[in-house]
Amino acid sequence: MLIFLLNISFAQAQQNTTSYKKRVLETSEIDLLFSYYEQDGQNAAVTGGEGTEELTDATSTIVLRIPINDDDVLTVDVGLSAYTSASSSNVNPLDGNNLNTTPFDASSGESRRDVLTYINPSYRHSSENRNSIWSANAYLSSEYDYFSIGFGGSYTRLFNDKNTELTIGGNVYLDKWDLIYPIELREGFFDDRIEGDGTYDPAFSEFSEANRNSYALSLGFSQILNKKLQGALFMDVVSQSGLLSTPFQRIYFGNAENFFIDDFQLADDVERLPDNRFKIPFGGRLNYYVNDLLVLRSYYRFYWDDWGITSHTASLEAPFKVTNKFTLYPTYRYYTQSAADYFFEKEDALSTFEFYTSDYDLSKYDAHQYGLGLQYKDIFANSKIFSFGLKTIDLRFSHYDRSDGLSAYILTLGTTFVGN
Repeated sequence: MLIFLLNISFAQAQQNTTSYKKRVLETSEIDLLFSYYEQDGQNAAVTGGEGTEELTDATSTIVLRIPINDDDVLTVDVGLSAYTSASSSNVNPLDGNNLNTTPFDASSGESRRDVLTYINPSYRHSSENRNSIWSANAYLSSEYDYFSIGFGGSYTRLFNDKNTELTIGGNVYLDKWDLIYPIELREGFFDDRIEGDGTYDPAFSEFSEANRNSYALSLGFSQILNKKLQGALFMDVVSQSGLLSTPFQRIYFGNAENFFIDDFQLADDVERLPDNRFKIPFGGRLNYYVNDLLVLRSYYRFYWDDWGITSHTASLEAPFKVTNKFTLYPTYRYYTQSAADYFFEKEDALSTFEFYTSDYDLSKYDAHQYGLGLQYKDIFANSKIFSFGLKTIDLRFSHYDRSDGLSAYILTLGTTFVGN
């Protein structure tokens, strides 16, 4: 009897000293995301730096997070992006029914639209004490002229009662082009409407390489500085090799004769860029809790690469709590960059140069982005759709202006549902 009573007391003591372990993710969550993007400009790289940049893109994404057990979470991110592009349609401006062929109008042919699909699964494991987190991810995407496969992982360590966090991660992307050139540079091209002095016969050679590989190493450090202030620092090291040029972006030389079909100038060559690129971005975030109604979120990044580009990015977001469930998000972002060593405006490059591009994404410019968002959040997910509770609705609108004339806007809608 004495032994029996001692065993009961020991078992009760064990139960009383056993602490409850909180699950990393209590229940499954589903994010449904949608975005609509529209832009316009007059410096399309497909037509040698001069021509319409009109583009629309509609993207739908589903992100599913599933708790496998107390410590592990599986996330599957699947997306579909359908776009129409005036500039990409002008890879072959002759395939439509346009009365006059011009770089400032989209071809009416089928090349003006395409669909990008991708899937990005990831797996995350947290240690018993929640001070270590391992993650692994994969990536697969495809569109009409490009295929990409990637994989990577990260390790996060938390210190100082979880007030300090250090993360190291890496990713590898192995991509392949389907080499599509401007219609006039393809073998066997002929059109009796060509106008110009002499015979159109550019000294064009196809690329011998169709692969592009990217390797990225990331470092991150965050620290809760006090009750109201949190800071973070980050740095990436990125190396790319292979075909870094876009095969269908035209180049016009200043020392070559000009040839036209209607108002469309035929290419002298395509973009030629080095087959290696090294990038280093680094920066930080600083978030300040003003009061129960307002938080200030600031961000800065400096970027350098060995193609001659340096850039600065700064942004500020000020979430303002209107009610217990509604938050307003005004945002502003400023960006400035120098030009790449190989950027030339239309007909500024010479055929004797080794590398050249007229892609204005690699030019010198400044950009401003203004945005406003509204978020609804119910942590108890009282509103139900089928068996899922509605946790958040996030609606945002942004307008983007670039000093080279490109302008765009983007509308995004995101919802999060949680399971029972």
